[in-house]
Amino acid sequence: MANAKGAARAAKDSKALRTLARVGYAVLGIVHIVIGGIAVSIAVGAGGGEADQGGAMEQIQKSPAGVLLLWVIAVGLLALAVWQIVEAFLERDPDTKKKWGYRVKYVGTAAAYFAIAGTAFVYAIGGQSDSSQSSQSLSAQLLAAPAGVFLLVLVGLVVTAVGIAFVVRGATQAFTKKLMIPSGAKGRGIVTFGVVGYIAKGVAVGVAGVLFVVAALTHDAEAAGGMDAAIHTLAALPFGAFILWIVGLGLIIYGIFCFARARYAKM
Repeated sequence: MANAKGAARAAKDSKALRTLARVGYAVLGIVHIVIGGIAVSIAVGAGGGEADQGGAMEQIQKSPAGVLLLWVIAVGLLALAVWQIVEAFLERDPDTKKKWGYRVKYVGTAAAYFAIAGTAFVYAIGGQSDSSQSSQSLSAQLLAAPAGVFLLVLVGLVVTAVGIAFVVRGATQAFTKKLMIPSGAKGRGIVTFGVVGYIAKGVAVGVAGVLFVVAALTHDAEAAGGMDAAIHTLAALPFGAFILWIVGLGLIIYGIFCFARARYAKM
């Protein structure tokens, strides 16, 4: 453990890793802006592709210099994932239970960044990835396993809890603890964008978690489709187009907030 902490401290002192991690926040913003744009296009009935990481990477791949940007996204998010793991090892809270809670959060966040980086890498080398199909395949495999319904409900509850955590983090402005917020109108704008963005992302993630639970209770793996399925589910609700407009714009705002996070994150 001592050697691991020593390596973590050395990594945290690395200017190159810190810079790449900040780039990771910025490219995460790009991904969310594209996903939000796809969600808005679905709201107005214009299609636009899948409103998830795979759909965002596909849109980026088609853009000028898209492959180069995909490589930047992959490298930036890999660095950001490593930074989260470094934070997990260096968590110094004297409360052991709280310390391990933070470590689980950091490692879980790192896993999410690794997954998005992996998707960017697949598209950078000319491949494709269907996030909805992956979610449905995972659901089918879990349902076929012993206690599969319980396991899939558990996955759904965990994802739903993550969505709720995003909403709470936005509503309480807890995210500001990790930022060096400037004074004045600029600081107020960053906080406002963070609140709106976190809540919008929390709604989308939370709906995706509920769909996993529905898939388990109905024994229908196709009901689980990740972020894209959540977006389309919102669109199908009464006043769904309006709701999806709000969520899509919220995701775009979250993406813009990520640019500010890249500049003002405490690292």
